[in-house]
Amino acid sequence: MRRAERLFRLVNEMRTRGTCRAEDLAQVFEVSVRTIYRDIAHLQGSGLPIDGEAGIGYVLRPGFDLPNVTFTHEQVDALAVALAFAESLDDPDLVAAAREVRAKLQATMPQPQMRALADAPYFSLRRRTGAADHARLLREAIRKRRVVALAYADGSGARSERRVRPLAIWSFAEGWMFSGWCELRGDFRTFRFDRIARLSLTDEVFEADDTKDLRAFLAAEQCDHATG
Repeated sequence: MRRAERLFRLVNEMRTRGTCRAEDLAQVFEVSVRTIYRDIAHLQGSGLPIDGEAGIGYVLRPGFDLPNVTFTHEQVDALAVALAFAESLDDPDLVAAAREVRAKLQATMPQPQMRALADAPYFSLRRRTGAADHARLLREAIRKRRVVALAYADGSGARSERRVRPLAIWSFAEGWMFSGWCELRGDFRTFRFDRIARLSLTDEVFEADDTKDLRAFLAAEQCDHATG
């Protein structure tokens, strides 16, 4: 994690937790206590109203926050439903990110003491889908436009080796899938996570191609449904 990102997340962690010990923060960010001390000193030197000292704990004084963001009741409900879904997944990175997003959005709302988002009555049961095994790698591949290599078994059990340009990840009741441009078939294909025997990120970066990108895939899907 870059230091700039850690500093930003450190401020958010203090806003969410209240008083924080350096030892606890060091465990959260997987750095040394000395690094947390340096980060806190840097933030204090930058003008952030942080009180406390080493060995006791730190607190971010009220009044420091992001500008308020105004949402309608329906928009708050939409955010709460989406975050509840993300927090129910068995992907620890997405769960942590969703909780951070919830805290950030809550802090930016007018009258945050109302806690309309934090206590919104929307829940999703935690599901064990195997997403954590592949989702992190596929998100990185989509973000960096990297080809992935996979060993895959189709519905009949036939095995094949594929090289795929990943474009999208899907969640459904029984598990997860991802879609992309399959070099073996020369066409778009969708792959179930539970049928992937092996998945790895290659060094090959695929160039932008409007005949093989996400928009083209979605257009092809829409056409298939229209003619099906």
